[in-house]
Amino acid sequence: MPLTPVEIRHIELKRAWLRGYRRKPVDQLLEDIADSFEEVWRERADLSDRLEELEAEAAKHRELEALLRSTLVSAERAAQDMKEQARRESDLIVQEAHAESRRVTREAAAEKRRLEEDIVKIRAQLRAAFESLGEWPGGKPAQNDEEAATTVTRPTPVGEVTDGGIRKVAG
Repeated sequence: MPLTPVEIRHIELKRAWLRGYRRKPVDQLLEDIADSFEEVWRERADLSDRLEELEAEAAKHRELEALLRSTLVSAERAAQDMKEQARRESDLIVQEAHAESRRVTREAAAEKRRLEEDIVKIRAQLRAAFESLGEWPGGKPAQNDEEAATTVTRPTPVGEVTDGGIRKVAG
């Protein structure tokens, strides 16, 4: 059973009749032992307190580590979610761009057909106008719209715009 410094200080040794002990050296020895033991006792208490502090600090670090791990997992998950969302958005943008390009292509083709029809109509009107005047460029009048479209290959010079918005054909 361990003794405390106080218990060591209060130990009384029995004296033998013939063989006694010198009181001062033994008391000094007991005092030195008590002082030494008291110092060890204090160190032990200090180390025990320090151990408790370090255990508390280690517990805090473990909690912090767990929090950091969960934060890291959450950040990785959020980054993965953001990547997936960006990929979906980019796919949607590409799909919309393809749809828009198809729409523009269809509109351009429709506009081209409309303009070609207008060209055929205008050539027919020009042919009719020239026939009524008796002056068809190239010598003889065209027989149909397709022939008119293929026979007149060079553009007819157009003059200035008149008040009615009709352009004069330069002759």
